[in-house]
Amino acid sequence: MKLVIVTAVEEFRTDVLKLFKKANIHNLSRSEIDGYKNSTSILMASNWFPGEEGGNTSGLFFSFTDDKHIDTLFNLIKEFNTTIETNNPVKAVVVPIERFI
Repeated sequence: MKLVIVTAVEEFRTDVLKLFKKANIHNLSRSEIDGYKNSTSILMASNWFPGEEGGNTSGLFFSFTDDKHIDTLFNLIKEFNTTIETNNPVKAVVVPIERFI
């Protein structure tokens, strides 16, 4: 079992949910996050609350699943990213799980 984590701008929320479904990953969680591309400008900003500086509303999706489903999901994400016309591709990482209950 592994943990797959996917991030995407809010514009792609529905698309990412469809990608999980196509990969036969039906149990997942989602959380809204603010995404920033240039952390240097955030650190230099005089505002103590960088969320007010206009971060991108994004989604963080995650699921505990196996390699087979993760491989399918990664292939679907790679294919999806070739069709978008933005510099905000869907990103994914896999984290191995050593123990679980």
